[in-house]
Amino acid sequence: MDAIRRHRRSRSRASSVFTDPEAAAVGLTEAQARQAGLRVRAVEYDMSHISGAKIVADGYQGHAKMIVDGDRRVMVGATLVGQDVGELIHAFTIAIAGEVALDRLWHAVPCFPTMSEIWLRLLESYGL
Repeated sequence: MDAIRRHRRSRSRASSVFTDPEAAAVGLTEAQARQAGLRVRAVEYDMSHISGAKIVADGYQGHAKMIVDGDRRVMVGATLVGQDVGELIHAFTIAIAGEVALDRLWHAVPCFPTMSEIWLRLLESYGL
């Protein structure tokens, strides 16, 4: 049981590199998820198209990638690159650690216009 808990904790440990732009990640990469035998679907979104990005910075540039276990329809990894993405990664951590189904996340509507809109855009890109 302790081994299972350690594994779950390690896959939901977020990290952020405070460079310019910032990079933040949690969970599995697409390659790691495939190596683990998951039926993976990766969804990417250009964060400059988020309405909240226009408030954060003129000419905001950023990128988000969500890794989904297609069988369970839960997120198993996320990577974000852009200004202040370290502020967003914890919400992704909660979704991964809690194994929250994408269909349920769809009902957690973000404030508008904020950078949290990335949730809605990724889920729309997934097809919800």
